[in-house]
Amino acid sequence: MNSALRLLALLGASILLTAAAGWAVDRLLRRADARHPETPWWNLLRRCRHALQIVLLAALFKGACRHTAWPPLRDNAAVTGRILSLALIGAGAWLIVAVASAAVESGYARYATGTRDPARVRRVRTQVTLITRVVTVVVAVIAGAAMLLTFPSFRALGTSVLASAGIIGIVAGVAAQSTLGNLFAGFQIAFGDMVRIGDTVVVAGEWGVVEDITLTFLAVRTWDERRITMPVSYFTTTPFENWSRGGVQMTGTVFLHCDHSAPVDLLRDKVLEILHACPQWDGRGWDLAVTETTPSTIVVRAIVTAKDADDLWTVRCAVREQLIAWLAEKHPGALPRILLDPAPTVPATAEGRPL
Repeated sequence: MNSALRLLALLGASILLTAAAGWAVDRLLRRADARHPETPWWNLLRRCRHALQIVLLAALFKGACRHTAWPPLRDNAAVTGRILSLALIGAGAWLIVAVASAAVESGYARYATGTRDPARVRRVRTQVTLITRVVTVVVAVIAGAAMLLTFPSFRALGTSVLASAGIIGIVAGVAAQSTLGNLFAGFQIAFGDMVRIGDTVVVAGEWGVVEDITLTFLAVRTWDERRITMPVSYFTTTPFENWSRGGVQMTGTVFLHCDHSAPVDLLRDKVLEILHACPQWDGRGWDLAVTETTPSTIVVRAIVTAKDADDLWTVRCAVREQLIAWLAEKHPGALPRILLDPAPTVPATAEGRPL
């Protein structure tokens, strides 16, 4: 009975010590964050306190179990020790990932604050996202291997498997050729600066914004809120349009089919009036010209500019809509028309038959 009470006392002391350590660490991080508001490092580290508490609690529990003679615990010491070791390894991996993520996010936040170029910020954000995921995968694999090594049966199995590791590696490489190709393509995209999170792209005939990039796939959010998920190898093997490369400013066109009698000079003045009233027009340039003629119509092309793809779409729609409304109200004869001539009459005989 005394050993059981001793065990409960040790466990209670471990819980209290863990809670006190977590509270003290959180207080210290808050004070450091208040003294250094220029960096989010200390505030991001506060997210690691729960993992730290679990590590401390597992370590203290393991030490408490070793210093107690309670018969049920002593008879199952191997199982208890293995469970606590697994918890300690898992919590340690969680703590390492949390600290690494905090360090990467802190560096990205400071870079984004001091950089005015949005393209560079998106590039660094893409690289930071992939680096964080790579670190998470590596730590998870190492932690899983360490957990398996706590079981004696897996140690013997691992020793026997090492002899045929070369053949298994070749077979696995051939079987996972597509997966490995996507993995290396993800690194190529991240550090080759081909496409970044936030870029406006056109893939498979769909226009959208890159929303997420992982090691194996890339998600594009279209204008109608759909998500297109594509393997990252697509972007290294297939040509695609990236409207954000070389600056986000864009130039667009608006085509109208008009009658040959359309007042082109008045159309040109109206386009300029519409652009001055459109807040999305960036003022860089505009033009209007007749680019083609057919037996029944002429093709009028208006050129407009905007600071990005979203504003360009708005400007083009506004110019097209207001030009058509203005023509219908002020110059209806300038709209396309279909001319129908009456069929020629054929003289008929007295019996009503054509000659």
